[in-house]
Amino acid sequence: MGNKDKITELSKSGFEDFTKDGIVLIDFFAEWCMPCLMMDPLMDELSEKFKGKIKFGKVNVDDNSELAGKFNVSSIPNFVLLKNGKEIEQFVGSMSSEEFEEKLNKFIK
Repeated sequence: MGNKDKITELSKSGFEDFTKDGIVLIDFFAEWCMPCLMMDPLMDELSEKFKGKIKFGKVNVDDNSELAGKFNVSSIPNFVLLKNGKEIEQFVGSMSSEEFEEKLNKFIK
C-alpha cells in the first residue's frame, strides 16, 4: 500500500486548492474497479514522468459523488485534465502508458 501515497487523494474540501493552478490530472476511481486498480502503477509512473509539468490527484467516486457528478463521471476509470481549475479534456477507460503519455504531451508543449 506504500506506493499509493505518490498521488494525492482528494476530497471535496481540498479539491479546489489542488486544482486551481496549472495543469492537473484527476483520476476518478473506485476501490472495486479492477481497471482502475490496474491503472494505478501507470499513474504513478506518469506522475514521475510529468513531475513539475502536470500535477496528479485521485478522487474516490464512492466517497465523492458530488465531485464525480460535477465532471459527469459515469464510467470509471475516468481521467479529467484541468488547467487552472477548468476542465480541458477527459479520458475514459484504461489505456497503455504510451497512449496516455501521448495524450498528455499535447497539453504541455
